[in-house]
Amino acid sequence: MGYADLRELQNALNTASDIAFSLDAAAPAPHEAEQLLDALRRASAAAAALGAGAGATGCTEHPKGAVDPLYGDKDDPLPPGWGRCLLCNDRRRRANAAQRRGWR
Repeated sequence: MGYADLRELQNALNTASDIAFSLDAAAPAPHEAEQLLDALRRASAAAAALGAGAGATGCTEHPKGAVDPLYGDKDDPLPPGWGRCLLCNDRRRRANAAQRRGWR
């Protein structure tokens, strides 16, 4: 479950709720019903993504991100504790390089 998936679910449900409460009970317009259906589809897709678990990276922040090509490389191994997520590992590399240069 990622933060982005949760936010997408919340946004889709809020949108669906806003549309549903603004419908004219006597005769809802066809475009309003279509908008409501679209928001509910988005909410359904986001809810399904929540239960999908971690992706190939195993990262909760970037579950569908790229896998670091150095992960599992015996000749050039990653430091202990680093995972498969290329985005997180790149952030670690940049932080380590900045720290070596004396930047904060």
